[in-house]
Amino acid sequence: MFDKPYASVIGSLMYAQVCTCRDIAFIVGVLGRYLRNPGMDHWTIAKRMMCYLKRTGDYMLTYKRSESLEIIWFSNYDFAGSQDSKRSTSGYVFMLTGGVVSWKSAKQTLVASSTMVAEFVACYVASNHGIWLRNFVTKLHVVNGIEKPLKIYCDNNSVVLYSNNNKSSIKSKY
Repeated sequence: MFDKPYASVIGSLMYAQVCTCRDIAFIVGVLGRYLRNPGMDHWTIAKRMMCYLKRTGDYMLTYKRSESLEIIWFSNYDFAGSQDSKRSTSGYVFMLTGGVVSWKSAKQTLVASSTMVAEFVACYVASNHGIWLRNFVTKLHVVNGIEKPLKIYCDNNSVVLYSNNNKSSIKSKY
């Protein structure tokens, strides 16, 4: 791997992720963890990502005009996905009028003891950003304000059931 420009390719992918291609944030984050000691599998995936960007070069985000804005966000995680640290990776995507305006994919700062805890951490981080985004858009005075509540989409049934249940038990400390 000494003769491969792995770091340069990852830097190019990071630039593309920040400027144009939000959909590659997770894989770029994973590939970036191996800058010191990449393997041939990492190089193959990086080349595959460059081919993906070449194929999807004509794709673009479009935004439609709307008098009332609604923030919708999607949150997800992988439980203990990092083999080294056993930390989960969580991510979110925020949309306004059908277009992506904000996104993030990062390792969680703690080791989650269950899938429910990992999803709660992902939802908590995303909800903080959602509140900030709502206040930011409101203070731009583009529209009078965002009147609808934030719509949250997560795919963990235990989080949904626990959030809808107001009871607390010994096993649930969050």
